[in-house]
Amino acid sequence: MKKLLLATSAMTMISGAAVTAANAEDIKIGVILGFTGPLESITPAMGSGAELAMSEVSESGALLDGSTVTPVRGDSTCIDSSAATTSAERLVTSDNVNAIMGADCSGVTGAILQNVARANGVVMISPSATSPGLSTAEDDGLFFRTAPSDARQGQIMTEILGDRGVTEVALTYTNNDYGKGLADAFQSAFEAAGGSVTISAAHEDGKADYSAEVGALASAGGEVLVVAGYVDQGGSGIVRSSLDSGAFDTFFFPDGMVGAALNENFGDELNGSIGSYPGTDSTGAATFFEMAEAAGFDGTSTFAAESYDAAALIMLAMQAAGSSASADLKDHVFDVANAPGVEIFPGELAKGLELLAAGEDIDYVGASAVELIGAGESAGNFQEIEFADGVYSTVKYR
Repeated sequence: MKKLLLATSAMTMISGAAVTAANAEDIKIGVILGFTGPLESITPAMGSGAELAMSEVSESGALLDGSTVTPVRGDSTCIDSSAATTSAERLVTSDNVNAIMGADCSGVTGAILQNVARANGVVMISPSATSPGLSTAEDDGLFFRTAPSDARQGQIMTEILGDRGVTEVALTYTNNDYGKGLADAFQSAFEAAGGSVTISAAHEDGKADYSAEVGALASAGGEVLVVAGYVDQGGSGIVRSSLDSGAFDTFFFPDGMVGAALNENFGDELNGSIGSYPGTDSTGAATFFEMAEAAGFDGTSTFAAESYDAAALIMLAMQAAGSSASADLKDHVFDVANAPGVEIFPGELAKGLELLAAGEDIDYVGASAVELIGAGESAGNFQEIEFADGVYSTVKYR
């Protein structure tokens, strides 16, 4: 009888393992970012951040009966909505991705949302599309972002400048959804606080000469030039022309301008300039930085942490839904991102998956202290940077 019971038990275990194996999937998640274009210097770390989360989950074997996750990259170009839409369509119709981590820049994100995601019922979680216009976009409950809206960044920029006694600025912005949205949000907040914007002028990316734009900015005057542009494109062109002509020597750089390329391109020419981009000094951030270093990329790079978190939320929502289908997981993103529940940090995705499988609640804090609010976007944490000795460093968190 004992041998029979042992044999029966063994067969049950084998059968259970077979069922688990049979239910396991190779889940595909699209990673669509501007691997070429005006943010190409910061997107490698963003892609690596998202893929680090996917590797962590695959290695755990804890997602949906041992399912693995495969990232599939697509190039948004950041600025070409047609190319971005084509890339996203390939991810959805040819590669059959279950969800999309991305896109990055606001204009292409909006185009993919309306033309691809909604048409196919695919969840998107962007780590970096910050236009306030996306807060009210029709999304059928499919769109989320781990980055805060620029409505929030405009307030942060105003606080930083106010704390430093700056009351008058000139403002230039890249002529697209991101630039215009951020410029409007900042100007509104700055003027409401008693500041003066002497000029708000768009600039086009891709030009060889920005002397005319800088001439107009210089004529208007201002203690600081706020450059709401792209570090690998016109924003840096504006800065170079300003420095060479002596028009401005102190700048404020929002998130699209913050990257190692600033240090490389300008060095100590920017000493005294300041800026802001999303970030937190939370325990999760420190852990993520260590994980990124071990994986061979810079976790402090702009939006790298938010990319890890965007991918993590997709997979945790799948587990909560008991399904990898976007139609099912979309209703669980808020559940896993916010309290109540056991707090989950980077490196603890297996723990989060196991708790969800056991019917427990989790509160995913992640690398960027994620807390989703009404429109499915991050409540917003920022770091203030300052240039000294030819490089920028974080001097405060807000």
